[in-house]
Amino acid sequence: MKKNSLVVLLLLALGSSVYGQQQKLITNFMYDKMSLNPGETGIDEGICGVMLYRNQWDKVNGAPNSMLLNIEANMNRFFPGGIGVTVFHDQIGFNRQNNVMLNYSYPLQINGLGTLGIGVGVGLMNFSVSPEWVPPTTINDNTLPAGYVANNLDLNFGLYLKGNNDYYVGLSSTQLTQSLFTGGVAPIVSTYNAKRHYYLMGGKTFKGIGNGDIETNLLVRTDLVKTSFDVNARYLWNNKAYGGLTYRLSDAIAFMVGYMPIQNLTVGYSYDMSINRLSSVSRGSHEILVKYCYYLPPVPIQKSKHPRWL
Repeated sequence: MKKNSLVVLLLLALGSSVYGQQQKLITNFMYDKMSLNPGETGIDEGICGVMLYRNQWDKVNGAPNSMLLNIEANMNRFFPGGIGVTVFHDQIGFNRQNNVMLNYSYPLQINGLGTLGIGVGVGLMNFSVSPEWVPPTTINDNTLPAGYVANNLDLNFGLYLKGNNDYYVGLSSTQLTQSLFTGGVAPIVSTYNAKRHYYLMGGKTFKGIGNGDIETNLLVRTDLVKTSFDVNARYLWNNKAYGGLTYRLSDAIAFMVGYMPIQNLTVGYSYDMSINRLSSVSRGSHEILVKYCYYLPPVPIQKSKHPRWL
């Protein structure tokens, strides 16, 4: 039982009420800024898409599996700001969560500092519970919660400063509505509360180190009850490959590698080595990312001549 179950799974399955957990953990969070802070949406040039898959706590039954898609575009050529969409799926034990979020960021130029993105995300959160009880325990047991599906509004807000000197700072909050999802049949009623979370992110790139750059990143996450942080450093070699390390407080040390096989395409992998009690039952966590950007050609310069001025 120790190897094939989690305490959190038992709480989710047997408890009459479930309160919001920490949101998704992404080791490659530097590629997932928009879903955490809509102020970052489209602040960089181009149209970029990022796909991420995370298999957390490998070989632990019921452990989280997450998939994420971010697509964002800088729209300043057509109107001020950036737009983007986030699609997220998360599975933990019997629980399923699906999010679709539309993001917009308005850029504000600050003299001497950089560009401040003021962003908002509006979307839909779908939460479901699908128990698959193992005999001799069955769904006919009235002491166990039944499955249900519920939908609710989801809102995010964020401020993101892209500095002139190769640094960034962001402050944001997600799940502002603290949506409540309820299902089941009395007296066994399950409740899930999507608790509000707050994020502080920042980073700086040190250019011209050997044949590449050193990039540092920090992400602090809290629900005002529990707080955790990731700190990361990567060496980006000649815009062709990178390698780095991430430390997550009381949880894991992650090794990161990536390669750019063609221009504007990045493929990466990270492995989290657990340093908490799960290290005795888990083979760590795996994460795969693919990022591709497309840049619109520059606007042609229109010239006109007048016969009198030739």
